[in-house]
Amino acid sequence: MVGKLIDLKICGDDRGSLIALENNTNVPFDIKRVFYIYGTQQGISRGNHSHYKTKQFLISINGSCKVTLDNGKEKQTFNLDKPNIGLLQDAFIWGTMHDFSDDCVLMVLADDIYKESDYIKEYDEFLKVLKND
Repeated sequence: MVGKLIDLKICGDDRGSLIALENNTNVPFDIKRVFYIYGTQQGISRGNHSHYKTKQFLISINGSCKVTLDNGKEKQTFNLDKPNIGLLQDAFIWGTMHDFSDDCVLMVLADDIYKESDYIKEYDEFLKVLKND
């Protein structure tokens, strides 16, 4: 499996909608870091790396973007265009975010804090690590 889309329960009434994100409930890990990407210019991709250990959960809370996940054998592209759909990206999965709409805000929840040593930034190195694992 390259990635998994997860439907998030929408709660709300005539005042509007609310989605709660909870550790090990609808987010399948303990959340240790949250960041968001916005203002990405047309034609620019983000990500372009893998993690040794970190898992991520991506949600386009406004606008849309595509996320291509690659496990070294297969690639799959997901369209994130609804704030009630999250994409689970496991460790050792190469991820590229692209085709951002002008109004896209992509929120990412991670199961660990930022550690430079957890990143694999070269695709050839990613494939080597997978081969040796």
